[in-house]
Amino acid sequence: MRAMSKRPAFSEPVMLTSSEEVARYCNSLAQEEFVTIDTEFVRERTYWPQLCLVQLAGVKDVVLIDTCAQGLDLTPLKNLLAKKECLKVFHAARQDLEIFLHIFDEMPVSVFDTQIAAMVAGFGEQVGYDNLVGSLTGCRIDKAHRFSDWAARPLRPAQITYAAADVTYLRLVYQKLHQQLEEQGRLEWVKVEQTSLTDVATYRPDPRNLWRKLKARTNNRRILGILQECAAWREIEAQKLDLPRQRVIRDESLMEIAAVKPKTPQDLARIRGVTNNFAEGNSAQGLLNAINRGEEMDEEDLPISPFKKKPDAKKSPQAVIALLKTLLVLRSEAHHVAARLVASGDELEKLASGETDLPVLKGWRYEIFGQEAQSLLAGEKALMIKNGELHFCDAQQ
Repeated sequence: MRAMSKRPAFSEPVMLTSSEEVARYCNSLAQEEFVTIDTEFVRERTYWPQLCLVQLAGVKDVVLIDTCAQGLDLTPLKNLLAKKECLKVFHAARQDLEIFLHIFDEMPVSVFDTQIAAMVAGFGEQVGYDNLVGSLTGCRIDKAHRFSDWAARPLRPAQITYAAADVTYLRLVYQKLHQQLEEQGRLEWVKVEQTSLTDVATYRPDPRNLWRKLKARTNNRRILGILQECAAWREIEAQKLDLPRQRVIRDESLMEIAAVKPKTPQDLARIRGVTNNFAEGNSAQGLLNAINRGEEMDEEDLPISPFKKKPDAKKSPQAVIALLKTLLVLRSEAHHVAARLVASGDELEKLASGETDLPVLKGWRYEIFGQEAQSLLAGEKALMIKNGELHFCDAQQ
């Protein structure tokens, strides 16, 4: 990080607690080329995040919308987020976008995520906001209030200063990143990487696919079918009750339920982690119904373990995968882009086994790594050490 420089002069933040103020400022900000946005929320005891504060910064205005204020009409904020001509700049946008999708039932448009942009520009993997501010501006942000209780009122002056800093410095970060990416010819890369950010399916996955996240180590398809139905039931129940998934029923209990297949509330109560209150409550019957659906599922519809290899699947030697990882690091460093953005470990395994329908073999990834990876696998290119440095060269050298 650079030496700390003098703090730039920003406008004093204005706290908005009335619908009239929200309308006036949001309508004004919607006329700007870009607006920086952040949110503060709490989520420890709920499924849905409880929005507590929305920070917005334009050329002159820095405003904090107190979303805990009673009777506040956020329609002007919704309209701002929906305006294509005004770019909305976030850092690590996923949670913010999830909140806005839940509140407005619409996905914000014209979004730019500086965390993704920083990875494309060569600032490492998932760079933190404070580190990015330090690298690009030489200033330091106090993150002491990161874990404040944002639902408590009144907010302290230090919290207000902290919240405002998240969007004021973000304007400088965006401008510097945009200029750097433009010079590198990588703005289109960022656009491609941000596609999933504004896809509703990213935030509203099919509940019947969530069993995969539990990573059950079994190839028994009947057990997996029951787990699929139970995990889908839990997701829907958690949303309905507005409780975290683990508060409804823990992962470990779900996997044991899928294996044991309890038939009655009394059977459920014998499962580790299932309380008598749950087994005797209203939710228990819904879970028992999910177990029955899994048991009655047709054989051909049962899920297959993601860990089970296909009979004809070619297993790649670990040494080959390690070689591809080495090339990935080499090319990522040469092009100043985060390696995890170019290819995942799973992709490298598939690439080594001969699969060709992969993101790493398309677009800019193919140009900086995929093409050379295929040459390495074909024996046309090689990695060698010369004068203590790693080089990628023709195999005949």
